Amino acid sequence: MKHLKALFDFYINSSLHVSLAVLSLVWVTEIQLALNPQPLLYGFVFFGSITGYNFVKYAALAGLHHRHLTQSLKSIQTFSLLCFLAFCYFAFQFDWVFWLYCIPLGILTLLYAIPFLPHKKNLRRIPTLKVFIIAAVWAGVTVYLPAISADRLDFSVMILFAQRVLLILALMIPFEIRDLTYDALALNTLPQVLGIKKTKLLGLVLLVGFVFLEFFYPKNQTGITVITCILGLITAFSILKATTHQSSYYASFFVEGIPVLWWLMLLAFSQLTL
Repeated sequence: MKHLKALFDFYINSSLHVSLAVLSLVWVTEIQLALNPQPLLYGFVFFGSITGYNFVKYAALAGLHHRHLTQSLKSIQTFSLLCFLAFCYFAFQFDWVFWLYCIPLGILTLLYAIPFLPHKKNLRRIPTLKVFIIAAVWAGVTVYLPAISADRLDFSVMILFAQRVLLILALMIPFEIRDLTYDALALNTLPQVLGIKKTKLLGLVLLVGFVFLEFFYPKNQTGITVITCILGLITAFSILKATTHQSSYYASFFVEGIPVLWWLMLLAFSQLTL
C-alpha cells in the first residue's frame, strides 16, 4: 500500500495528472470542432505541459537546494528531463509557422516563472493576475493550437476559446481557496480580495457564462450541449465543496481530473452517434 501511495504521489507531483487534463482538453476541442486526430500535437502538448509545469514548480527550489534534494524531487527532475527531450522531438516535427503561433504562449509561461520585474517579481507575483494568465495559456494550448494546426480559425473557435477561459477560471477556484492560508497577502488572490463566499459565487457566474456560450455554436449538437451542462454542474459542485482544509488530493486530483471526465463523456457520446 505504501508503494502504491508513493506511485500515486509521483503521478500527481510530477505533473502527469495535470498534463493528462491538458491533453484531454485538446481531445475535447477536436471532438467539438470535428477536427481530424493530430498525434504529433498530442505529444507536443503532453510532454510540453509536464516540462512547463515542473519548470514553474521546481526550478527555483532545485536551484537553491540542489545538493539537498529529496529522492522524490530528484526522480521528478530526471523524469522532467526525459519529458523535455520528448517534447523537443515532437516540437521539431512542426514547421516554423506553427512555432510563431506558440511564441506568445511560451513567453507567458517563461515570464510566469522567471523574475523580470523590479524586486525580483515574475507574472505570478503580480496581484490577481495569476489566474488569468493560466486560463489564457490553457485556452491557447487546448483551443488555439489545435485549431491553428488544423488550419481552422472561425467563429466556432472564438466561442470555444472564450468558453475554455471561463471554465479554467472556474476550475482554479478550489485551488485558490485551498491556498488561501499559504498565499502571501500581497498576491491579492480572488479569495483574499472577495472572500470565500463571493469567490464561489463568482465561480458559479463563470460557469453560467460557460454554459450560455454553448448555445452560440453555429452547429450545436443537443448531446454535446447536455454534456456541457453536466460538466458545469460537476464543476459547480467542486467549487461549492472547496474549503481551506480540503483533502490534499481534492483539488490536485479530483478537480484537475474534471477535464478528463469531460473528454470521456464526449468520447462516449461520439461513439454512440457513429
